[in-house]
Amino acid sequence: MSQRVQKPRSKSTVTADKAPLLVSRSLAASLLRFYDYPHPMRPGHTIRGYDRQHALRTARMSAAIALRLGHAPDKARRFQIACLLHDLGRAGLDRKLFGRIWSWAREHDVPTRPREWRAAYPETTYGRETESFLKYYGNDLESAGIPMDAWAREQVEMRLGFARRMNRRLREVKPELESLGVQWVPWMTRVTLYYYYPEKLANDAPWIRQLGETLVACEQFEAHNNRQRGRDYYCRDKETVHEAIDYLETLHGDRIISAAVMNALVSLAAEGAFDQVIVQARGVPITTHERTALQKLAAMRSH
Repeated sequence: MSQRVQKPRSKSTVTADKAPLLVSRSLAASLLRFYDYPHPMRPGHTIRGYDRQHALRTARMSAAIALRLGHAPDKARRFQIACLLHDLGRAGLDRKLFGRIWSWAREHDVPTRPREWRAAYPETTYGRETESFLKYYGNDLESAGIPMDAWAREQVEMRLGFARRMNRRLREVKPELESLGVQWVPWMTRVTLYYYYPEKLANDAPWIRQLGETLVACEQFEAHNNRQRGRDYYCRDKETVHEAIDYLETLHGDRIISAAVMNALVSLAAEGAFDQVIVQARGVPITTHERTALQKLAAMRSH
């Protein structure tokens, strides 16, 4: 495979569906069912995957950007499969409990991502961020009325120990992936971990890093337009494209997202490629003001 970062293609190379599903609907549905999780305290009950629709919308946007950036359709398809499962480490997310823990963390300025945690607490052993969080803040959470039992610790692991939980869940579903004809290769895992663990792609080929950047850009664009997430654990009462782009600009400044990926996302959004995603995520369409701002930003970035 080429070691070069792909160059953008012309607009005409993106498929007729501006945010395409490159796998069959039946395969997508089968993959999304992996987010369902047996309830640990209610035998016979299943926790329906919280991240199903977020993952689907992210995967569609990610495919559009991958194609715009010039990645071959077969590679884009495999990438989309990874995107469909990018939040698999959060299978079993308890919306109420997860929201209480991480809303508390945000209110108290406690880091919520592994790389941010290690920056604030450099003495933390790599990969032991969950244990460090519980050591420093477990008692405070208990005092706030959030019992830190095994299930609550699992909710902490879904963010600060995401890599461990992701790898565990992948091992659990591997036989079913194989039965579906899905060949899961190591770069797909590293791409799904890029947002929390950008260092894991440090030695990868540029095209793999670009796909990691693409997934981060799309999942964060969707998340910042996702009304349910906003209310459940972001303490947010309104979604706007402006705030989504502002956060992506922050990630660009932190060198998590490249200019090429940022430009492709803004361009496609300005063209209306993600309108359906936005409507589904926030429940209301993009406004005329937002569209105009995106078009101006796309024009500025094209020069």
